[in-house]
Amino acid sequence: MNKKGIEKSLELFNEDRRVHETKTRFQELIQPTQLVGDVYSIAYEKAKVLIHDNERHEVGGIPSLSFLIATRIDLDVDKIDFKAEDSSIILLRVMDAAQLPNSAEAERIRVETAQRVSGTTEHWDKHAMDAKTRVHLGYASIECKIIGTFYLEEDENNVEVPLILKFGSDISNYYPNRGLNVYKPNAEALEKIVNYLDSSHAVDQKSQARVQLGCVRYASTHRKYQQVNDVPVSIYPADLLAQKTALFGMTRTGKSNTTKIIAKSVYELRYPKNTGDEKLEIGQIIFDPNGEYANENIQDKDGNDNPNALKNVWEVNLNAKKEEEVVTYGILKHSKDPDRKLMLINFYLDHNLQIGKEIIDASFGKDESKFIGNFQQVVFEKPEPSDRSATTRYKRRVLAYRSLLAKAGFNVPNNSNIETSGLFNQELFKGRPNAKKGECFNGMLDVKSDADNADKYRAAAKNLQIEFPSLKSLADAFATLYDFMKTAEYKAFERWYVNDRPKASGDNWADEDFKKILEMIWRPNGARQIGKVRDNHSPSTGSDYAKDIYDDLIKGKLVIIDQSSGEPEINKSSAERIIWYIFRENQKRFRESQEPYDILVYIEEAHNLLPSGSDLDLKDVWVRTAKEGAKYRIGMVYSTQEVSSIQKNILKNTANWFIGHLNNTDETKELRKYYDFEDFERSIRRAQDKGFLRVKTLSNYFVIPVQVKKFDVKERS
Repeated sequence: MNKKGIEKSLELFNEDRRVHETKTRFQELIQPTQLVGDVYSIAYEKAKVLIHDNERHEVGGIPSLSFLIATRIDLDVDKIDFKAEDSSIILLRVMDAAQLPNSAEAERIRVETAQRVSGTTEHWDKHAMDAKTRVHLGYASIECKIIGTFYLEEDENNVEVPLILKFGSDISNYYPNRGLNVYKPNAEALEKIVNYLDSSHAVDQKSQARVQLGCVRYASTHRKYQQVNDVPVSIYPADLLAQKTALFGMTRTGKSNTTKIIAKSVYELRYPKNTGDEKLEIGQIIFDPNGEYANENIQDKDGNDNPNALKNVWEVNLNAKKEEEVVTYGILKHSKDPDRKLMLINFYLDHNLQIGKEIIDASFGKDESKFIGNFQQVVFEKPEPSDRSATTRYKRRVLAYRSLLAKAGFNVPNNSNIETSGLFNQELFKGRPNAKKGECFNGMLDVKSDADNADKYRAAAKNLQIEFPSLKSLADAFATLYDFMKTAEYKAFERWYVNDRPKASGDNWADEDFKKILEMIWRPNGARQIGKVRDNHSPSTGSDYAKDIYDDLIKGKLVIIDQSSGEPEINKSSAERIIWYIFRENQKRFRESQEPYDILVYIEEAHNLLPSGSDLDLKDVWVRTAKEGAKYRIGMVYSTQEVSSIQKNILKNTANWFIGHLNNTDETKELRKYYDFEDFERSIRRAQDKGFLRVKTLSNYFVIPVQVKKFDVKERS
């Protein structure tokens, strides 16, 4: 055979191969026995389907919101050209009944027939209606929404590889006078539809591993005869990386169970099931307000001595070591969690001064007291050592701040080296009583303008001159110093210090930050306000828990922050500080042209941490993370009861949605703004079944109704 003949034979062979492959691929979605009717009216968004009761019964019923497929493909034809316009499958979602042109006449007949048997136990559709009429009136119409189109394409880079199943989220054309057969997908076909993943999107994923989330569930009435029971629905854990994920639903509708499944699936990426899958150790951090992930609790009991607590997820692999993969943090110790790390810092240490100050500042919330606002402006930033004056002022501020901590009940470390040497001018205490006229003044030891408090001033002056005083006694002395600064004697001292002393610089002795700290000490409520965060302090630790947590995350650990104890304001402020640390460290790597670490943040009871729906503060760390987190590889999974409680900018940047029961139109109307959740608005309000969610993930092109499976810590996904 010559070259031309060989090429012709090869062309025919490839053509036959494509014909066979096309038919095989379409047979996966189209089953002739599942025929239910015909499209008789179609547009770009909707289609109306004519269905008969007989076909409806044969396929096990057609629930509201179920999937149907419409096509002109005839599998009995030997040759199907995948390039032809008709070689496609339109995916439909059943929305509601529609009226046929003869609906009024049919209804009249039914009423008259029912009237004939009224008062008897006979059903009017059996003996009171002739067979021909019964068949004729068995036709009905359903209105469907067009979700998109399945079709086949060749790989442009390699036409020798198998055809690729593609999906488009619309239809490219329609002919109103051409019929389309409509089928209800059986279990095998439905599984392919709901788990469809675009091949080009799969290439972009860090991992193509997937785990079963649950099974398809169309309605609250979930009967077996519908023939699509137990159709598995899977998610791709990689969809959550660097993305925002929302879980909404009333209490006890399955949000926490779903969160556990998600967290476990991401955790298991470190143990790939399939050869060739990349091993991914993703750092995950869960802010746990109720302690349900960090601790075993009664709702997780599975009948044995090892409850299904998420913290035990490491047990899924026999070779895993808990300390290398899961770590829990909390403010307080827990009797059943001896390895728990405490979220404490030593507020007195030099390198923790500003960190502790930021924790205190955040605890004030929206307190509008002027002295609180002034104190929040104080920043501990070390000056250049060569600047002696600035260094002295800095040390004076630090000493006053540490005395404030002691007054507020922060335990003082045993090795604290507290010095007053060189921080106070002797003229402050002794004055210049013997100086020439115009330069003489009294100090704290001999106050004349406020004789009633003279003893108090003398005692304070003596405490401030002790070389190694106690911080608590210093706090009292500093409060008295603040009173002294209102006297005529102090004002005279300040004039001398600014203008007349040798090498006078023109600066006041007491800088503004020092005064703000003194006022905080002086005010009775100042120390009480600061005392709210003393549970975050430990005199025996030297590290910063935010850094420790970040170090655990970049090692790929699952970190659970137990926030079930402690004040809500403190929990919120500590969470914000941790997120800021994560955000800035990953941002730093990005700016230095390094790949940021993948980190996934889970926020339970998100309304307690995230800004409210009406809050438009774009500087908020949660909003920044939502808007910019993707490029810094920070993903966020947030869970709460109300859609409207979440800031709009966060919602607009959310790619993955898990929606349970919501009980009011305010919430469902907010939800319908996103993707195709408007199709499920009534169902979401009506169905209260636990674990019945409507799911839209990054890889999905449409919402899928799912009955989420029960979390099992020992089950390998």
